[in-house]
Amino acid sequence: MHFLLTDGIDLIVSKIRQLLFSCALCAALVGLSAYPAQCEKPAKELVFGMSAAFTGATGELGIEFYRGFMAYIDQFNAQGGAGGWTIRVEPANDGYNLIPCFRNTLKFIEDDEVFALFSYVGTPTTTHILPLLQKYEDRHVYLLFPFTGAMPLRAAPFGRYVYNLRASYFQETAGLVDHLVGIGRSRIAVFYQSDAYGRTGWDGVRRALRRHGLPLVSEAAYQRGASFDQDFGREVKHIMAAEPDAVIVVGTYASQAAFVRNLRDAGYAIPVAGLSFADSDKMLELLMRAERETGRGYTSGLINSQVVPSYEDTSLPGVRRYRELMDAYAGIPDLSEQGYKPRRFSFVSFEGFLNGVLLGEMVRRMADNPTRERIPEVLESIRDFDLGIGVNVTFGPGDHQGLDVVYYTTVVEGRFQPLADWEGLRP
Repeated sequence: MHFLLTDGIDLIVSKIRQLLFSCALCAALVGLSAYPAQCEKPAKELVFGMSAAFTGATGELGIEFYRGFMAYIDQFNAQGGAGGWTIRVEPANDGYNLIPCFRNTLKFIEDDEVFALFSYVGTPTTTHILPLLQKYEDRHVYLLFPFTGAMPLRAAPFGRYVYNLRASYFQETAGLVDHLVGIGRSRIAVFYQSDAYGRTGWDGVRRALRRHGLPLVSEAAYQRGASFDQDFGREVKHIMAAEPDAVIVVGTYASQAAFVRNLRDAGYAIPVAGLSFADSDKMLELLMRAERETGRGYTSGLINSQVVPSYEDTSLPGVRRYRELMDAYAGIPDLSEQGYKPRRFSFVSFEGFLNGVLLGEMVRRMADNPTRERIPEVLESIRDFDLGIGVNVTFGPGDHQGLDVVYYTTVVEGRFQPLADWEGLRP
């Protein structure tokens, strides 16, 4: 499946250019600018463009991801950067919607001429802009360290333009299936978001089950943008008609929390496992609030895979550094909703922090002559780079994914903590 492949992409780009020009012209006619005037950037500043949801049902993902890498980048810049080169990240809100993400990306490339795209959030939005990377190949446009584990960012034809830090969704789903089957839970169902993200996770579960000679016993999907207030009672009834003994959810924090609530309300106590994109910290907050309001138990039997270690494991130097800098950083993007209260720590901001560390390392290695053309050469020179998390980052000419490790967590004393003993979840 190709979202925009190149036969039609020139027409789409042309239409969006016309739209952007029309907006600018209309604004000029009333004495305004469609985009705020920007100060001339410093002579030694590298600018990166980030498109993510900063508002709406998944807004916390974009905000906390941004806060994580900015906690590191602010300190990187305060110390003079690398060879005098500093980093600026320009965020743009896409609301987790395809067309705004495409429009943001086109502006980054055509108007802003950013050094690279950085830390995009979400599978459907990010996969939608991949053909732009191919179209602008002669400008050496690369996407660095997006917050998605989708396979189109890791395979031909677009994988050559993307560098990923995190493990893939196939790796996350395979690990969940292997562990669940290992404890005797072989009747696995899937509840997934009906888009590229959900289908990638659904496919990962199905492939992992096939390796065990097992079928997917039932499935149900929902539309992207679901809130915690949504009633998934019908989907729960459909899934549970097949009598699964575990459900893997490929969704967002709001949809996964709503599904868990409805599943528990219907009287089912089977384990529910989610992926890293679900932002387990926010999901747990929603469920704990519902527990307080109803007096029911919603937080037992929860599992979430993660692509970074626990931010509570202070034996790791990377965790200690993250906690120190996050405690000193109070910023939020201007695009976030009014009254947003930042989290002190989270799995999402910790992943963002590691992105910032890796971006800083890339800039250090090319500080003598930073050019877009050198991005592949420099990133592929990173071998066994120590992020301080117990596993090292390695890239190579045929390997654009720096880490492969997946961690598993469950709720202990009101927090997602490392899952040390899967046997406790045996039927």
